[in-house]
Amino acid sequence: MINRRAFLRAAPVAVAAPYGWVRSRAAGAESANDRPNVAAIGVGGRGSQIAVWAAELGNMVACCDVDRLHAERFAAALDGKCATYGDYRKLLERKDLHAVTVGTPDHWHVKIAVEAMRAGLDVYCEKPVGLTIDEGKLISKVVRETGRVLQVGSDQRSDRRILRGLAFARSGRLGTALTARVGLPRYLTGGPFPTIDPPGHLDWDMWLGQTPKVGYCPQRCHGLFRMWLEYSGGSLTDWGAHHVDVALLGLRQENTGPIEIEGEGTLPDVANGYNIAVDYHCTLKFADGSTMIVSDDRDRGVLFEGENGRFFINRNRLTGKPIEELTKNDRQWLAEEADKLSGRRDLPEVEGNEWQVRYQQTISRDHMRNFYDCVKTRKLPASDIFSHHRVLNCCHMCTIAMKLKRKLKWDPEKETFVGDDEANTMLSRSRREPYTIEA
Repeated sequence: MINRRAFLRAAPVAVAAPYGWVRSRAAGAESANDRPNVAAIGVGGRGSQIAVWAAELGNMVACCDVDRLHAERFAAALDGKCATYGDYRKLLERKDLHAVTVGTPDHWHVKIAVEAMRAGLDVYCEKPVGLTIDEGKLISKVVRETGRVLQVGSDQRSDRRILRGLAFARSGRLGTALTARVGLPRYLTGGPFPTIDPPGHLDWDMWLGQTPKVGYCPQRCHGLFRMWLEYSGGSLTDWGAHHVDVALLGLRQENTGPIEIEGEGTLPDVANGYNIAVDYHCTLKFADGSTMIVSDDRDRGVLFEGENGRFFINRNRLTGKPIEELTKNDRQWLAEEADKLSGRRDLPEVEGNEWQVRYQQTISRDHMRNFYDCVKTRKLPASDIFSHHRVLNCCHMCTIAMKLKRKLKWDPEKETFVGDDEANTMLSRSRREPYTIEA
């Protein structure tokens, strides 16, 4: 996998005995050829998608959602072979599980994943994994302590086209001290929104979890929660989890972080309205002289620039003069380097621009397959939590810099802001009882 040895040196994992689906947590043995028992926590839009891919490779025995209709719809598609729960804690008490998928809204990811790993389960968790920088530190700590496998749903790490672009950026052919310009989508503004009674099939207090108690409005909930800093980080953490990841890897900064951050943008202040950053432009500088620029006014993807040229990479395209001028031998070299970055997985080569279809039919499924493979082998998965945490640090720091409206200094080793007590208070948030996370 990408810089696997460096990852393992930087973040040693206490490897647990590889039970996989060879032996259940209950008494008695199972055949090594049996499929693992898996459960899905959060089966709304994206959560149901990853659960479907998980069900293709394992026995989906249970699902959970605070919206009863989500759970019932998902279970019905499995012909009644899937038990339903409204409280994930009851689901985690089962003794027949090997793994879970977590596809809840972002603010629930860390708490559920931590408790699942401490229950002895491996976890496939949708990105972004960490509502705050300190949550990322906590879940990284728990992965080390438990030795559980945690695959982050950043499936671009299973995209051969993305890997070819990363191999070229990392090769030195563009020069040294590169600039990566990250383009993200502009998300919604709006509000104030009226509050109404929550629907009877939704446990609204449980949905809110650790976040402040507020009245229900549909604009806070299904499909729109990413417009609220209480539950997410907008496009900075949603699509940033993908494209900031590409930028960090291409710049060879995946095991560290920036030393200086500044940003400007609009953080709407509307009562009971969307409040994520929009119209933003942030600059992050690294110790080796490389730079990342993140904004929501560019084509979605990453433009790498150096003294020897530039090229653009996203799910649809790998374009630019340095790429177009590659010889046949160069292209073979690039394919081999991408293969090395993948951990020599047999990833499909998918052409065309229908990236939504491509990802659902091939790349996302291969990303899930990598999770199952790692449950068997106990190897580090394609998208590990340690480098993902570094990615989200960058995303969260952009928002913090915009809030404070000043340049910030960062210590990548200590993971704190340098000489700025106010900024360091923003590394975490208070959590509402009883939805705290036990450290």
